[in-house]
Amino acid sequence: MTKSPWLLSDLSYRDVKEGLPQVAMLPFGATEPHNLHLPYATDTIEADLIAGLLCQRAHERGASIVCLPTIPYGTETNQQGFPFAMNLQPSTVLAVLRDLVLSLEKTGIQKCVILNSHGGNAFKGMLRELFGQTRVHLFLINWYAIKEGYSEIFAAQEDHAGEMETSLILYARPDLVDLGQADEGSNRPLRFEAVQKGWVEITRDWRLLTTNSGSGDPRQATAEKGKAWLERIADKLVPFLVELSTSPVDEHFPFQK
Repeated sequence: MTKSPWLLSDLSYRDVKEGLPQVAMLPFGATEPHNLHLPYATDTIEADLIAGLLCQRAHERGASIVCLPTIPYGTETNQQGFPFAMNLQPSTVLAVLRDLVLSLEKTGIQKCVILNSHGGNAFKGMLRELFGQTRVHLFLINWYAIKEGYSEIFAAQEDHAGEMETSLILYARPDLVDLGQADEGSNRPLRFEAVQKGWVEITRDWRLLTTNSGSGDPRQATAEKGKAWLERIADKLVPFLVELSTSPVDEHFPFQK
């Protein structure tokens, strides 16, 4: 195997001393159940896969970027009815993020991209809390929020462990998928129309919402769909990373002059 210059895990101190990257990507995953057919590490596998590919493609296009190791835990407060939903409270995630950003600041990194692979991680509020407290400019990618072209590949929208996530894991780690065991991923209907329509928001108890933690039917998933969706994600995000790498941090950043 050869060293990947975009992965911090592969680099030595000698490599880093030769020059710091312009951009650091910090992936966050989670450890939680994903229906009966996917591994607990699904979100972390996705974070590793997507962050690694984005940084590789950006590096190949001339970007100065490094991918940090993935954090394998996240906020699981509403999945605590299931075993091994390994929870970090939002305040804990914020503390971890603050400490890591401070480490990047001391290193001399001015641009950090958070690659979030878990819907329970509410980073937008954390970016607001850290604003003005660090010289590091923070950018957030919730890759699962990309919807353009989704219906061209997948049969229906999903929430958790459905066709899209299953397709990605079939592509990345088919040895960890037992599709024949999959629950159909149906949800218990909400009682209130205002909550159904999104006018009112709640935190859903997944033990009551789902039968086996899945939300979305995975049974039409294929590795080919996973690869196709991964390419769509890369097409959307790699140009941004390349542009971010070359953009000078001046008094107007990240706005135009």
